[in-house]
Amino acid sequence: MVYVVGIIGFIGGFALSLFILNMWLRDRSRAELLHDDGLKWTYGLFAWLVAALASYASVQVYTTYIAGS
Repeated sequence: MVYVVGIIGFIGGFALSLFILNMWLRDRSRAELLHDDGLKWTYGLFAWLVAALASYASVQVYTTYIAGS
């Protein structure tokens, strides 16, 4: 069951990171978003880190409050 919680947290983290990136990159043009490699690494890494942290946090909450009781 902990794997399911981790996967749900990972997907939720990606959704959260895409929401944040949508707000941060709203003023950039489509061409700039497609052709700037610096943006790809910076914001792509941000999305993966947020997803990983959300997955870790969801597993920790599950093991502490749900599986531990």
